[in-house]
Amino acid sequence: MPANLTFDALKKAVASGEIDTVLVAFPDMQGRLMGKRFVAQHFVDSAWEETHCCNYLLAVDVEMFTVPGYKSAGWEKGYGDYTMKPDLSTLRLVPWLEGTALCLADLLDHHTHEEIAVSPRAILKRQIARAKAMGFDAMMATELEFFLFQDSYDAITDRNFQDLKPLGRHNIDYAIFGTTKEEGVMRAIRNGLWGAGIPIENSKGEAEVGQEEINAKYSDALDTCDMHAIIKNGVKEIAFRHGHAATFMAKYDHRRAGSSSHVHQSLWQGSKPAFRDEKDPHGMSDLMKHYVAGQLAYARDFTLMLAPYINSYKRFVVGMFAPTKAVWSLDNRTAGFRVCGENTKAIRVECRIGGADLNPYMACAALLAAGLAGIEEKLALEKSVDGDVYNAKRVREIPHTLVEAAALANKSKMLRAAFGDDVVDHYVHAAHWEIEEQNRVVTDWEVKRGFERL
Repeated sequence: MPANLTFDALKKAVASGEIDTVLVAFPDMQGRLMGKRFVAQHFVDSAWEETHCCNYLLAVDVEMFTVPGYKSAGWEKGYGDYTMKPDLSTLRLVPWLEGTALCLADLLDHHTHEEIAVSPRAILKRQIARAKAMGFDAMMATELEFFLFQDSYDAITDRNFQDLKPLGRHNIDYAIFGTTKEEGVMRAIRNGLWGAGIPIENSKGEAEVGQEEINAKYSDALDTCDMHAIIKNGVKEIAFRHGHAATFMAKYDHRRAGSSSHVHQSLWQGSKPAFRDEKDPHGMSDLMKHYVAGQLAYARDFTLMLAPYINSYKRFVVGMFAPTKAVWSLDNRTAGFRVCGENTKAIRVECRIGGADLNPYMACAALLAAGLAGIEEKLALEKSVDGDVYNAKRVREIPHTLVEAAALANKSKMLRAAFGDDVVDHYVHAAHWEIEEQNRVVTDWEVKRGFERL
């Protein structure tokens, strides 16, 4: 189920007055959609070819602060333009916004029209091309968890993010009656995204108060990441229009479970699943074993791409379904990597490390790069770790902090070979800025802990 609007169909919808606005957007470093709203007639007349944006949009933090020290953009270079090149294959309706269509765009150099190396969509496309050159199509799916809140973004902000009230009042994991209470907004989310050409399979209550999960059908890696970015934006917009707020923070409250973004992966050769071998006890081909071995061998190198913020590491807590060990297991939710679909053509590996705050393009590019490295190096798959992986001894740990993850990414030969030095330096610099910003801020926890006692 690809994007559901052709350019010819858009022209007709504009002529009839059905569509009057076209959003042109690209994913930024945080995976957020950035761009412009076009008068639809202007888009079909000329803007479909290209438009422009400031290059600072790939050199800011989550607060949109112009971070110094980036090679690609800065005050010393005057913050020039990038060319936004609409990808017309991504045209789709946006049912929850009246008279609106959406088209995703690639970022190009204003002078050479080459893709911007540090652009998340370009980074993923290079790894997809690498897989294709090896004879494989990369297929992926992401599962997104998030929290819904009773109040709106404005109301929560005005209370300084205090007294947060989830939309539910108790754990409703898989509970039909419990999720019925939230169906007003969740039905609008499912149907709205489906109407935008995203093949939503289902939603469900997750294992925490006010927590939801939404799943879309697997697709090729680029389409999956495009859908992921649109789903996150759509959930926020639809929740907003219903008077609620939604958050994709990895961990909004230390007393609650975190929100994940599990990534399912497989390689195919045309219509043939390259991960399947009927003769293997578990149905895993040698190729799949090499792929998984690569992800295990380099898991600590690319954790930064799965957990890019200080808060991301608060999610890795024993007993809350977020993994703490980068090992593999068969159908085991305590492991960082879970092999699903054993002995079927749907056999795949699920990475459970990433939080809902990840940038899907960066996460999937890193996972694909590591898996392909495992194939190229013919890495042997280590023995699975079974049972309660939380208590496994002398096994590979997921980095405990952003400081550790950034240092590992910075010195990773695999990442630098796959992404290039400029890309790795760019995203490591973003992590260092995040660390510096957190280090200078006095938190509520510090004040409560030390105000009287110290």
